[in-house]
Amino acid sequence: MAAPPAGAADLLAQWMNGKNLATTTSTRPDHGSGLRFAFYGRTSTTRHQDRVSSQGWQRDMADELIAGHGQVAATYFDAGTSRRVPRRQRPQAAQLMTAASSPESVIDAIVIGEYERAFTGTQFATLYTWCARHSIQLWLPETGGPVDLANRDHRALLSLLATQSQREVLRARHRVLAAMHNQATQQGRYLGGRPPYGYQLVDAGPHPNPADARWGRRLQRLAPDSRTAPHVAWMFRQRLAGHSVASIARHLNERGIPCPSSADPDRNRHRTRSAWTLRTVAVILANPRYTGRQTWNRRATGTEGPASTPALSTKAAHPALITEQDFVAAQQVRAARPASDGQTRRFALAGLIHCGVCNRRLDSHWNHGRPTYRCRHGHTSTQRAGQPRPKTLYVREDHLVDEISIRLGDEGNNGHTTPELDRPRRRSVAAALHNSGKIIVYDGAGWRLQNIDSS
Repeated sequence: MAAPPAGAADLLAQWMNGKNLATTTSTRPDHGSGLRFAFYGRTSTTRHQDRVSSQGWQRDMADELIAGHGQVAATYFDAGTSRRVPRRQRPQAAQLMTAASSPESVIDAIVIGEYERAFTGTQFATLYTWCARHSIQLWLPETGGPVDLANRDHRALLSLLATQSQREVLRARHRVLAAMHNQATQQGRYLGGRPPYGYQLVDAGPHPNPADARWGRRLQRLAPDSRTAPHVAWMFRQRLAGHSVASIARHLNERGIPCPSSADPDRNRHRTRSAWTLRTVAVILANPRYTGRQTWNRRATGTEGPASTPALSTKAAHPALITEQDFVAAQQVRAARPASDGQTRRFALAGLIHCGVCNRRLDSHWNHGRPTYRCRHGHTSTQRAGQPRPKTLYVREDHLVDEISIRLGDEGNNGHTTPELDRPRRRSVAAALHNSGKIIVYDGAGWRLQNIDSS
């Protein structure tokens, strides 16, 4: 088949648009005259939006706007960037501003395909001010040409657009979060993220949205991982038997059980630890997903409405590794750790004593019926004994309080006790340290006061 003659596509486009072919001589712009524009566009995601299509329609809007006034000399398009991201933090927008402000710049104006694609909040005012400083025009389809804030109508229109854009962001966020909350609670749907230790992802059938299903999208759900699920069940049994989180972690390390980052390194590339820690075990023991219920948004989003609260599915969504009764009982073991005599342990100087050897904060430690502080220089009970490390530091709270009271009294009032020290001595010392912005540095041989900023 013969190729269409040169210019045939332009002629056909004119005919489709109802042009008078007899009087039209050319549809191509005059590249020798007019303004030199930089086109800027944006799309929020690359997963759910086609960059080519999104950039195409935005560019069409821009070309229609500047027709007869110039041509696009450069194109800048940010894909996968939220409109809430400041312009300087958008890669393509930052390049545009650098190029436009250069002494060798060939850009006379910036054209946007749609206001909401580029701005939200006060971003337009910031860019307009920048453009004015560099003598660059800013063209918008909504204003039918260059924006002129000296024009009262333009000011009112831009104010309305800014409000609408911000409202669209908030409404879209609320709708998405509300939908996800419902999907988790009512449908028990898995909404993404790394599967918790003890589970793996398996196919859960076609997507409930017919359009997504036609495109081949499928749902996923959690299923027990035969390699790691037994270890989760063992951890809960140990906890229910009264074992501490530290002892559970230590036994896992001694038995050589792979921790989550070792068991699934491809999905945990951001973690490099190869051993169980207190936090890792504690997080597993506090995860309600092991009861078979689906959860979402366990960290509150701060928004209003249903999406602002953690979501728990109303019924089981996947096989459970532990019963709900045992899970709740395990949380009570973690929460209720009274002393053997039923008294509440109080440590007045907690967080205020730093190690002079390794610069760590000393741990609060009850010893021989009195509050003490110690530093094991990074060693924890999750590690095997016998590993080389500096000797553990111990210091009694009452000894420190007596010495610091004298020091504070001497420094505060020529050797006389300050009014603060008339209160119970431990609380007054802690309050004095907090108010003065000081901490205690202890190295085993002695102690000194030091400003927090220099620690």
